[in-house]
Amino acid sequence: MSIHDRYRLSVVINAKGTYTPLGVSRSSDGVAAAVAQALPEFFVMDELGDRASEAIAQFTGAQAGAVVHCTAAGITLSVAATMTGGDPRRIAALPDTTDLHHRVVLPACHVVNYGHTNLQGIRLAGAHVDLAGDETRCAIGDLEEELDGPDVACLFLVSSRLTEGEPIDLVAAVRAAHRRGVPAIIDGAAQFPRIADLLSTGADLVLVSGQKYLGSPTAGLVAGTWSLVQAVRAQERGIGRGMKPTKEAVIGVLAALEEWQAFDRMKWEADELAKVVAFADAAGKIPGVVAEVVPDPTGLQVSRALLKVPDAKRLATELEAGSPSIYVMTDRVDTNELMLELVPLDDTEIAAVLARLWAILT
Repeated sequence: MSIHDRYRLSVVINAKGTYTPLGVSRSSDGVAAAVAQALPEFFVMDELGDRASEAIAQFTGAQAGAVVHCTAAGITLSVAATMTGGDPRRIAALPDTTDLHHRVVLPACHVVNYGHTNLQGIRLAGAHVDLAGDETRCAIGDLEEELDGPDVACLFLVSSRLTEGEPIDLVAAVRAAHRRGVPAIIDGAAQFPRIADLLSTGADLVLVSGQKYLGSPTAGLVAGTWSLVQAVRAQERGIGRGMKPTKEAVIGVLAALEEWQAFDRMKWEADELAKVVAFADAAGKIPGVVAEVVPDPTGLQVSRALLKVPDAKRLATELEAGSPSIYVMTDRVDTNELMLELVPLDDTEIAAVLARLWAILT
């Protein structure tokens, strides 16, 4: 009996990408086996955290790393770390930020909503957010104006396809913060394959998700300077107590990192691109459909299929209503466009998506 049958759950084909409401991603058999081995065992959690720090540092080139419950937790804990350092008294006081540098500078075009907004994630630490620029544009001068104010704890930046407006030069932004002695954090939740690139900007902390392209259980990875990573881990004795990782999450991250280092990245990228190209070619033969291959706007090594169709909203609704339910990206339905990410899908599932498209559209 399948897990779906056992608990009377909907069967889903996920062409929406690493989407939290759909369970994010699939773990490999090797990662699942490692997690299963961990569940009946005991560990010294600080020791397990040390092993994770070593593995993340080795993989990314950072000085240290930490595993937290998820990237959303990483946002709150990283901001907290810049306000408290490793001071136990300050850690215990949060979210009371009396006498602390507590202002976080965030470009207005980097406000994103991933179930709640990153504004709320930052404010959970007790910090105050100062937005720089507007939703369409944030120049380095706008950032510098906010960074010159009093009590700045950190600069917070986002690398995501969800950001609005003109892209910000992350290197220039980080340098602007460092000229003022202010640490910089980059939230790159879905950007695990680019974590080394994000660290190369000079950012003090980079946050990525383990359960997206890495394929671990739910976990956030924090990589960066030794002192700030230790301050992130120290938040477990404060507001981070409810955001700590489980033993199975840490073991899953370690197993997933081992697998990621062992496989051929160039072949993976080529295979994934070929999958999207073949799908777009097949979908483009459906009457009324124009299909294109679209690269990720952040430089992530993932391409997606863009379908231009007569009534995108109706099509998405009918895809979800079928059995199995097929979910696609719907942020462009107003222009009658649907986006599909095929990374987690096998050949049988891709064939099912194409068959459903033919059935609905012809």
